[in-house]
Amino acid sequence: MKLSARVQGIANSPTLAITAKAKALKEAGREIISLGAGEPDFKTPAHVKEAAIKAIEEGFTTYTATVGIQELREAICSSCKIERGLEYTTDQVIVSSGAKSSLFNAIQALIDEGDEVILPAPFWVSYPEQIKFAGGKTVIVETSEENDFKMTAEGFKSAITAKTKLVIINSPSNPTGSVYTKDELAEIAQIAVENDIFIISDEIYRKVSYTKEVVSIATLGEEVKKRTIIIDGVSKAYAMTGWRIGYAIGPKEIIQAMGRLQSHSTSNANSIAQKASLAAIGGTQEPTYKMVEAFKARRDIITDGINNIEGLKVNKPEGSFYIFVNVKGLLGEKIKDDYQLVELLLEEAGVATVPGSAFGMAGYIRLSYATSEAEINEAIKRIAKFVG
Repeated sequence: MKLSARVQGIANSPTLAITAKAKALKEAGREIISLGAGEPDFKTPAHVKEAAIKAIEEGFTTYTATVGIQELREAICSSCKIERGLEYTTDQVIVSSGAKSSLFNAIQALIDEGDEVILPAPFWVSYPEQIKFAGGKTVIVETSEENDFKMTAEGFKSAITAKTKLVIINSPSNPTGSVYTKDELAEIAQIAVENDIFIISDEIYRKVSYTKEVVSIATLGEEVKKRTIIIDGVSKAYAMTGWRIGYAIGPKEIIQAMGRLQSHSTSNANSIAQKASLAAIGGTQEPTYKMVEAFKARRDIITDGINNIEGLKVNKPEGSFYIFVNVKGLLGEKIKDDYQLVELLLEEAGVATVPGSAFGMAGYIRLSYATSEAEINEAIKRIAKFVG
């Protein structure tokens, strides 16, 4: 069977592959600790589940507007004003089947064949594949551990060509947990405006942060806002990964284009999940605050534990629920690269992790601390024993 060249060129998700392998080993009877997961281990808040049940009982099970129900888009606008200080109207918001779908639609709406997209490395694994699917070319900007894996203004400038159409910023970051400061974003924003470059600001981890302020680049002036598409959703902030609700906020013309595309692909996001998301965004935020406090405590445990293992070092992240560990001290003749290290950690130590090479940066591995403190402590013991 011959598949399309377009689909054959798309790589499998390495994070999902690791999760699947860990699950298979568990089912075979192995005691596996998964530090590869990209989702909270908390339950969806009770009031959110109740809203979904109510929607079912009231028969809210038909199609909705392609771009999402009006009430949810109003709640998103209200939340954006309160939390980011940004004002949008509902025709500048589209609700999709997950933030990944929102991102896909935004890239498809902006990128033509041969357009270049600037992407700081390390990056979330789906960015380059979605760019490739749109016919674009990914231009990687290397970052440094010393600068907390954040793209500098100089790095951004050096990557710009006449074909540059878009830059993607992810803050807080997956896989590093890094958060850009206002000053850092201001430099990037100024360069984007001067060079007529669109900005996708992936803010899906915005609420999972341990710093006083997470700045949205769209707040840095009207000219910046005009060219910025914010990607967000309910998955990480409200432990709703399986509900599949994401959204994009941005210029009306781009949002309308995304709506046209969505009308011929997924159509509207799940109606029941939209009602649940309305309760999440518009209701009490206390469950999120408690979850983030738990993540913060886990972050401290895992960073301290990993830094006490010879050959490993890691920066303390300011957001998300990942750490990006420098493992170069373990690599050599016996362990050639981070891919082999990840395989050995899974097979010999029973700890699932993800290779940094999957995120565009060799010599590192990503660990998720979206699991219990007991499992984190046990994982640290196993890794320390493996390192020896």
